[in-house]
Amino acid sequence: MLALLASGTSRSSSSIKLAESESAAQNSNMSWGTEIWDQNDNIAIHTNRGIDALDKYANFLRDRVAIETEYAGKLRRLVKNYQPKKKEEEDNEYTSMQAFRNLLKEVGDLAGQREVVSESLQLQVIQAVTLLSKTLREDRKKCLSDGAMLQQNLTTQLSSLDRAKRNYEKAYRDSEKAVDSYKRADMDLNLSRAEVERYKNVMTAKIQQSDDAKNEYANQLQKTNNLQQQHFSMLLPAVLNRLQELDEKRTRGIREFIIGAAEVESSVAPIIARCMEGIVKAGESINEKEDSFKVIERYQSGFTPPRDIPFEDLSKLDPDAVQESHYSNSISNHLTMKGTMGANKLKKRVGIFNIFGSTKNSLTADGQKEDFSDLPPNQRRKKLQGKITELQQKIAQETNARDGLMKMKIVYEANSSLGNPMTVEGQLNESEHKLEKLKLDLKKYQGYLDKASQAQVATSSPQANRNQLQNGHRTSRHSNGSADDHHEDGDDQPDDAGSLSSSASPESGLGTSHTSLPGSGQGSANENAIGEDTYYETEVETLNPLGTCRALYPFEASSEGSIPMNEGEELQVIEIDQGDGWTRVRRANNSNGWDEGFVPTSYIECTLYA
Repeated sequence: MLALLASGTSRSSSSIKLAESESAAQNSNMSWGTEIWDQNDNIAIHTNRGIDALDKYANFLRDRVAIETEYAGKLRRLVKNYQPKKKEEEDNEYTSMQAFRNLLKEVGDLAGQREVVSESLQLQVIQAVTLLSKTLREDRKKCLSDGAMLQQNLTTQLSSLDRAKRNYEKAYRDSEKAVDSYKRADMDLNLSRAEVERYKNVMTAKIQQSDDAKNEYANQLQKTNNLQQQHFSMLLPAVLNRLQELDEKRTRGIREFIIGAAEVESSVAPIIARCMEGIVKAGESINEKEDSFKVIERYQSGFTPPRDIPFEDLSKLDPDAVQESHYSNSISNHLTMKGTMGANKLKKRVGIFNIFGSTKNSLTADGQKEDFSDLPPNQRRKKLQGKITELQQKIAQETNARDGLMKMKIVYEANSSLGNPMTVEGQLNESEHKLEKLKLDLKKYQGYLDKASQAQVATSSPQANRNQLQNGHRTSRHSNGSADDHHEDGDDQPDDAGSLSSSASPESGLGTSHTSLPGSGQGSANENAIGEDTYYETEVETLNPLGTCRALYPFEASSEGSIPMNEGEELQVIEIDQGDGWTRVRRANNSNGWDEGFVPTSYIECTLYA
């Protein structure tokens, strides 16, 4: 039974398909010239409405392009308005703010895709629709003009036929009257022979005119029939078929334009989907625990909680001592409580309470002391480390500028036609003075950092020790938020100071080797600038590799501290990029005599260990 039903269903479906194909074949054979040959006016109205519909679709696309452009512009303004301000840079280290910045970037990319849709619709679809509409109107006008001319010719021929028929009818009636008149005259005996002859001549002329009119009428009738047959069988169908082709072209164009507009939208769909994936990825990158740790890292003062207030037996103390004791305890507690505040609030009150000592030195632009002694210990060390990093970057830039001026001077000395070397001499001296001052400032702030680190070690609380030591390892935070553990033998150096040797670019001549002591100037360049000849020797443990990297491009070492590498060479990563564009690497084998050094981060592809 099921087989019979299935066979019946298949036969019915095949019969339906056959009927549809036959209907399509019949429809394809039908033409306006044969089927609606007498509906010229309705065809003219229909084709005009069709072209109006095409223009309406073009206007729809223009309005949509305007909406897409406006939407993209508003998205871009939205992204611009919510970009992090310069005063909010400190908050950008949190994963939530980083995710928000990535979200803004993806939304900006979405705006770009909407602009692509707008431009593609304008260039690929709207222009084609406008051109087609203009062409169709011109062709329709020509077809209607040709049809009107054919109809005018047929009407003129019909008028000629009608006129020839009327002439023939009049001539025939006149000839009949002339025959009757001749017969009466011939039977009338009172008329003379001449008068009868006159009637006969008139009759003969009228009969001749009637015959001529009859021949003209027959000729016009034949011409009219031929023209009418040609008009309705060939000329008019040709015009109507041209109108049919024109209308089919319009219909086919609308179909292609709608599909093309959809394809424009579909072409950007994968990119939009990737933007959505990027937004989801940005949301998933938010780590509340990491942000909480960064809050601790930013606002931790390093002070210990207040100790228990001792009991004071007033009966055993004199009144003056009691008052003094009360005052000192209140000041001590006040100090400790203030130590839990943020650095910003402390800065505003330091002028009143003088909480963190009274070191007399110059103030910075934001009202802080030069050595940041008015800040809590941890905040002070962070500020000093940031200042040292800033000075190292300036020294690297000034060193590059000086090297460029020296090369220019050498070129001028070799070829005086290119320029006067004395013009570069003044700039070189100025650059040397700037470099000397920067190195002095760097030495000064490194001294501040050493003092702050010694004070931190001397007064470190258990909480600070827990932050510095985790399972007997020191944790150093990198700029990308990763933590790497390094073994150390003592606790006399702060965490941030250990990164001094790698925070500067190799081009600056600073931090070229990991054997330099933290805070000691990090190389002979600083020591020579101060005029000291003291060199430090220390045993530094070998840094554990953080991962591996592969050289994407060949690199030739052009400065102290950098090492060359060949394309495709495998190296060990021992220190990641600290934000200066350089990564510290070590060769897998030391056959060429090189041990370790810096290479450009953009020249390598890193794979860090989990």
